[in-house]
Amino acid sequence: MCLAIPGEVLEILPDRPDLAKVEVSGVRRNINISLLDPPPEPGEWILIHVGFALSTVDEYEARAVLEFLEGLGQTYTDEIDALHDSRIE
Repeated sequence: MCLAIPGEVLEILPDRPDLAKVEVSGVRRNINISLLDPPPEPGEWILIHVGFALSTVDEYEARAVLEFLEGLGQTYTDEIDALHDSRIE
């Protein structure tokens, strides 16, 4: 099963318009947004899979996905722990 995790776009990187700084469950990461047309704006929510933004969603949809993932239990917790421990920027 593949999961897409919601994140909030904080900024588009000025020197790399295909990358955005995104907050995902309290962790900030650079995410490739090149698949999205139009590209998201800061403050918008996106669904992320393996470092790529798959779609733009509204805040209600993002919260619903987070609730669903939290309902999955330990699997999601392990993913977030791995994200916190990663050094990928």
